[in-house]
Amino acid sequence: MSIFPIRSSFETLNPYEIVQKQIEQAALHLGIPRSAIEILKRPKRVLTVHFPVKMDDGTVRVFEGYRSQHNDAIGPAKGGIRFHPNVTLDEVKALSMWMTFKCGVVGLPYGGGKGGVVVDPRELSEGELERLSRAYFEAIAPIVGPDKDIPAPDVYTNSQIMGWMMDTYSRLHGAFTPGVITGKPLIIGGSLGRNTATARGCVYIIFEAMNDCGKSLKGATVAIQGFGNAGRIAADLLSSAGCKIVAVSDSQGALYDPAGLDLKKVEEAKDAGNILAYGDAFRLEPEKLLELDVDILIPAALENVITSANAERVKAGIVAELANGPTTPEADRILNEKGVLVIPDILANAGGVTVSYFEWVQNLMHYYWTEEEVNQKLNQTMVAAYRNVRRTAQEHGTDLRTAAFIISIQRVYQAMKARGWVS
Repeated sequence: MSIFPIRSSFETLNPYEIVQKQIEQAALHLGIPRSAIEILKRPKRVLTVHFPVKMDDGTVRVFEGYRSQHNDAIGPAKGGIRFHPNVTLDEVKALSMWMTFKCGVVGLPYGGGKGGVVVDPRELSEGELERLSRAYFEAIAPIVGPDKDIPAPDVYTNSQIMGWMMDTYSRLHGAFTPGVITGKPLIIGGSLGRNTATARGCVYIIFEAMNDCGKSLKGATVAIQGFGNAGRIAADLLSSAGCKIVAVSDSQGALYDPAGLDLKKVEEAKDAGNILAYGDAFRLEPEKLLELDVDILIPAALENVITSANAERVKAGIVAELANGPTTPEADRILNEKGVLVIPDILANAGGVTVSYFEWVQNLMHYYWTEEEVNQKLNQTMVAAYRNVRRTAQEHGTDLRTAAFIISIQRVYQAMKARGWVS
C-alpha cells in the first residue's frame, strides 16, 4: 500500500501551479506591481539536458535531466539535485521557486535553483552512478558556478555524488573549485554540521513554536512520516529533548507505539532493510500516521501528502513541514481553520540551505568553522527567521506560510527594483 493518501479531485494541481497560487495569495498583502508578481511566477532560466551514460554491460543509456534557476536578483541560484524516477520538469521548476522563498525567509543572498535526473539510482551500480553524476554535471556546467548557481544534495543524492560533481567541474575549469557545490565530503571543502542541518533547523523552530503554544517538550508526542536522513535526525534530536516518538514511516510501511518507539531498534530494522522488522504488533496503516492524535506531526517525505481528503482528520497541534510541499493549498486552509499551527516548508526545512550557505562562505574564505560554531549560527538564523515570520503573520492577520511568502517576496521585489528590473 502506498504511504501517500488518495488526493481529492480538487487537488489536481501540480507543484508548479501550487507555488504560483501561493505567490498570488501572498501578493494580495503587498502593494507591488503586477509585473513583479509575473516575474516571480516563472523561473528565469530552465535547462533540459539529455546525456549518454555507458552501463556496466557495455550498453549506452540516454538520460534526461533538468536545472531550473528561478530568480537571481539577490544572488546566485541555490538548490539541490535529485535523482528520482518520477522527476518532472514542473516539479523541478516549482522546487526552484520554493528555494527562492526559502532563502528569502532566512535572509540568505541567494535565489532559488533546483535540478533533477529521471532515474532510479538504486538500480545502478556505483560505477554507473558515478558516470551518470559526472555526465549530468558536465551537461549543466555552462550555467552553474560559485557565482552563478550552487547545487547541493537532495532526494537520492549524497555527499559522495556532490564530490564527483565538484571534481567534474574542477576538471573542466582546470582549478580546484569547492564553492561550485555544497554538501560535499569534509575532506574536499564540506562543512561540519551540514548533514544534520535540515533536521536540526526544523527542531530549533519546533522548540520555539512549542514554547509559543505554552507546551512542554518533555513527554510531547511526535509522529514522523519519512524516516530517511532528515526524519531520523529529527527523531533523535526531539527524543533527546524529552519528546516521545510514537510513530514513524518509510516506503516499507509504518510503526506505532503510543508508549514511544525504541528509536535504536527502529534504526537497526531500517538499516537491515525493512523498518517493519521492528515487530508485527507495532505495524500501522501508513496513511493513518498523519491522523494520529499527537502534539507534533512532521511530514518528512514527498509532496502533497496532506490533502483535502485527510486534513480534517489531522489531530496534531503542530505540523512542521520537513519535506517540500507536503500540504496542498486546500488542506492548508482546512488546517488553519482547525487551529493547527503549520510551520511551512520554506521556513521549517531551511536549515539545510542555511548551512549550505555557511559551507559556500567557508569555501570562498578558505577558512573553516567548528561544528559548534556552525550549529550556533544555524540556531541564531532559524530562531530569528521564525520570530520574523510570527511577527509578520500577526501584523497581516495571516497564517505562517503566507507570512513567510510575504517576507520573501518583499525582499526579492526590493532587489529587483534596486536593479532596475521593475519600477
